Amino acid sequence: MIMEQNDFLKRISDLAQRCERNGYVTSSLFLTPAETNLLENTRLDLGDTSLLLSGGIEGCERRVAFFLPYYQDAENFDVSDTIKAIRIKAFFGSPGHRDYLGAILGLGIERDRIGDILLFDDYAYVFCLSTVASAITQNLDKVGRTSVKAEMIALSDVPVPERRVKNISFTVKSLRLDAVTGDMFGISRTTAAELIRIGAVSLNYSVCEKPDAPVKEGDILSVRGKGKGRVSEIGGRSKKDRLFVSAEIYL
Repeated sequence: MIMEQNDFLKRISDLAQRCERNGYVTSSLFLTPAETNLLENTRLDLGDTSLLLSGGIEGCERRVAFFLPYYQDAENFDVSDTIKAIRIKAFFGSPGHRDYLGAILGLGIERDRIGDILLFDDYAYVFCLSTVASAITQNLDKVGRTSVKAEMIALSDVPVPERRVKNISFTVKSLRLDAVTGDMFGISRTTAAELIRIGAVSLNYSVCEKPDAPVKEGDILSVRGKGKGRVSEIGGRSKKDRLFVSAEIYL
């Protein structure tokens, strides 16, 4: 795992160095949420460049890393030359996320060329790299047994999904992963520890098998078969010396 992380960070550093050396924008493929989290929490020497992460619209989990030269203003940078949005209309069927992803990968397109896939009623919205957008719109006509029609649209025409959450609060003796996981997902600390040891719990999108791993504000926790949530706030201590924790459970 550490070697994979080091290889990833080296590739990212190479992109930054190329941007600084040649004076033009460089970009990665779509990064997984785990890779994005690693990048955001690692101090890299970016030289005279700036980092911009975008998945096409706000809230995307899979994002592209853009490195901008010194003269490029991140606020005015247009990602639409690199990231395209495709709207897919399903006729007489309701394919799921896996169905759409499987159909697109079945065209011979690699996973890291595809970003988030958003579902709204009879439509799916797919973010992809510009290099594969035409292949999808021209060749995707079936998702499973359902006939579909794919067309490219502007990023601004993609509806922004509203994230539904349930807010909960609890107290823990310490900010260990097993303690926080147990209270967030309504299971005992013993059960949480066992789930962690067998690799069923992810911390910031990476499997963590250490029950005593520290949890901090803003961390994303997920438990296989039980859901995902975010530690939204860590407050003071109670009279019994327990820490107040607030969290959002994604619905």
